[in-house]
Amino acid sequence: MGLLVLSMPSLLRGLAITVLLGVVSFVLGSVLGGLITLARISRHRTLKVVAIAYVSVFRGTPLLIQIMLVYFGLPQLGVQIPPIPSAILTFTLYSGAYLSENFRGGILAVDKGQWEAAGSMGMTYGRALRRVVFPQAVRVATPAIGSRFISLMKDTSLASVITVVELTRVAESVGSSSFRYVEAFVMAGIVYWLINTTLSVGQEVLERRMGRAYT
Repeated sequence: MGLLVLSMPSLLRGLAITVLLGVVSFVLGSVLGGLITLARISRHRTLKVVAIAYVSVFRGTPLLIQIMLVYFGLPQLGVQIPPIPSAILTFTLYSGAYLSENFRGGILAVDKGQWEAAGSMGMTYGRALRRVVFPQAVRVATPAIGSRFISLMKDTSLASVITVVELTRVAESVGSSSFRYVEAFVMAGIVYWLINTTLSVGQEVLERRMGRAYT
């Protein structure tokens, strides 16, 4: 208990950075994922090929290696990015690849009759996608999107390898200064668990509300 009280200010600061990394990366990744989805389902062959290649690369390589390449590789090309922006950039690119597949799966799950009905009402492709198909796709994909957000919050722990002082880095620092590593990492683990439990409950509430809207 004494270690918890002494390390609480540091843990709270680390928690703030963890939440910042997770939330900002998820929002930006959702936007990027939406754009990649549009490219994947477009009739433009070049856009489709680029989108497929992007998803293949970022889903097919370890996130840790991507973080290292962004933080240590870009400076060799003359691009200097501080640790936190480097982490956010990497998490955004990584989550965008997975979220694009979640969105695409949701769109493909929407009955083709919805497209036909929208077309019969004189809607353009873009308007039908925005007003009819995409809202239904998001509802279908909500469980997968929520799971991706929860996974991303845990993945933020990898930012510690590039000196970002988030929750895991704080636990490591507390453990090294007190030689009580087990207690320090258990505390960090409990905080991660509380964050993701809260997100899971919020996801369930959101799913129920969205389900009632279509009943």
